[in-house]
Amino acid sequence: MIQPFHFAIPVQNLKLCRDFYGGILNCKEGRSTKSWVDFDFFGHQLVIHQKEDFKPQRISNPVDGYDVPVPHFGVVLTWEDWHTLANNLKESNTTFIIAPCIRFQGEVGEQATMFFNDPEKNALEFKAFKDIGQLFAK
Repeated sequence: MIQPFHFAIPVQNLKLCRDFYGGILNCKEGRSTKSWVDFDFFGHQLVIHQKEDFKPQRISNPVDGYDVPVPHFGVVLTWEDWHTLANNLKESNTTFIIAPCIRFQGEVGEQATMFFNDPEKNALEFKAFKDIGQLFAK
């Protein structure tokens, strides 16, 4: 079994982000205070910390013809779960940085991927592989 990771990010508007992670991404809420909230982020621990003076800096890197935001975080889902999430996000009128697509098609590491921001412009990527053995393939 893979151990869950722990990741903490700053947000200005705790309520808006709580609604996004809990409502849009359906992450179960754990412990919380007035200034932070734990979420079960697809089996991992994500904590949002309110930081009113947080000013995100956005940069990107070209990858496979796309302008990929860095930093970003997310989860590798099953092929079916990725498609379900992509459809739910589309139905929620999510604005995508990179719309759901297949990258590296026909190459090692072929994957379904999508990028979008949370309400505080923290970039997220969700991906899936038909063959999970391709995750670390060279």
